[in-house]
Amino acid sequence: METVFRLKANELDNGFIDSLKNLFKDREIEISIKPTQDETEFLFKTPANKKELLAAIKEVKKNENLIRFSGKEFDELYEKMLSA
Repeated sequence: METVFRLKANELDNGFIDSLKNLFKDREIEISIKPTQDETEFLFKTPANKKELLAAIKEVKKNENLIRFSGKEFDELYEKMLSA
């Protein structure tokens, strides 16, 4: 069993530790800690990418330049791409 907990460091408390102990009982566990990266922050790292994404968001909000297709059309395109 693998479980991922995503929380802020200030949310770590004895209750969290007790939950881990209760969940895994006497089993040996491995705890790995890494900071998470905000996806928006990552996508906005380069000015050109940020500009393009913000422009796309505006278009979606205005309902402009959208591509629409049915589920069947999507499936057909998917199959076509797989066979290419």
